[in-house]
Amino acid sequence: MLLYHLNEFKSASLWPAHLWSEANNLFLNAIPFDSRTPFRRIASASNEVLERTTRIYNHPSFGIKKIEKNGKVVFVEEETIREKPFCTLKKFVRKNSKGKTIFEEEPLVLIVPPLSGHFATLLRDTVATTLIDHNVVVMDWHDARLVPLKKGEFSLDTYVEYLLEFIEFLGTEIHIIAVCQPAVPVLMAVSILAARNSAKQPRSMVLMGGPIDTRVNPGKVNQFALDHKIEWFERNIVAKIPLYYQGAGRKVCPGFIMLNGFMTLNLERHQDASFDLFLNLVKGDLGHAESHRKFYDEYRSVMDIPAEYFLDSLRYIFKEHALPLGNMTWNGQPIKPQAIKKTALMTVEGELDDISCMGQTLAAHNLCSNIPKSQKLDYVQKGVGHYGIFNGHRWRAEIYPEIRDFIIKNAT
Repeated sequence: MLLYHLNEFKSASLWPAHLWSEANNLFLNAIPFDSRTPFRRIASASNEVLERTTRIYNHPSFGIKKIEKNGKVVFVEEETIREKPFCTLKKFVRKNSKGKTIFEEEPLVLIVPPLSGHFATLLRDTVATTLIDHNVVVMDWHDARLVPLKKGEFSLDTYVEYLLEFIEFLGTEIHIIAVCQPAVPVLMAVSILAARNSAKQPRSMVLMGGPIDTRVNPGKVNQFALDHKIEWFERNIVAKIPLYYQGAGRKVCPGFIMLNGFMTLNLERHQDASFDLFLNLVKGDLGHAESHRKFYDEYRSVMDIPAEYFLDSLRYIFKEHALPLGNMTWNGQPIKPQAIKKTALMTVEGELDDISCMGQTLAAHNLCSNIPKSQKLDYVQKGVGHYGIFNGHRWRAEIYPEIRDFIIKNAT
């Protein structure tokens, strides 16, 4: 497979244009043209679009240094509390101006980001908002290209193993929020704990826009998975990491392929967004331009996914529908969501979600048939797509309050 090499060649071939855009920027900042003149604005706008098109986007940081709670500033520090080859467990510790940890009595929430091409920082808004009322721990995924081959494979079974270890480590009284793809492994892990009658069963789990049953209201993503055999994905999507990376020889689904797939789903919208950036810069609308920068700086930052997990997800979730059909296993052990009785369940869906379409996450309620109705909640947010359920104004103003109240209700 030459996918990786071709992409590296493309990046290298565009680098001179990137350097040219940087040189242009230096020139434009040096010459005494009035920034309000049409020439200066058009030149600067064109230069920024070129720079962003040719840039290599690296792993962003969460960058959450402080939040506001009850009208007061609360400082935030990241702490690594557990380290695994493919994931770091990070805690966001809230402190006062004197450096003392505060609000430790509030519920502990484990946020599980998707392992689907983007870094966990895609959930920055999710984390920052949840921090207002909770202690937050996040599974921060590692880029597979940087994980040495000797560290072993990472499959769906490994994913669930990580979850079980982290839940055990965090102790009792925790709550889990799974965003998108991890809805399946989270439901698997909680099912295993319930079958064991473990004392570490989470108080609640919130599944947001997850592919629990992709037979329901199938969208483009679901149909594409069904239209192609596993062997097609192995031949055309999976690639080996080149020798000059730490993960040399590891088979992965490259992040740049996942990004191209995300972009293609709404290609016209992304093209319009790029042109809108140019127009906003020319008009001097810096507010909208900055919103564009923040979103696409994150959206274009991608990571490689271990091939074992990528292919397992395709096979068991999108093609065989193993979980809703009762055929899912973990290390040979049957997964039985009906065993869950002590963990409350909330599902969140977006009306316009074209990745995990309406009804696919709701299906978890039928599978978890022994959770009391009083401990179940299905919430549908009108007018938002996939990213709108965990990011943006609707998330902060409408969705999060529902999740917060659900966690509080089931905290004891």
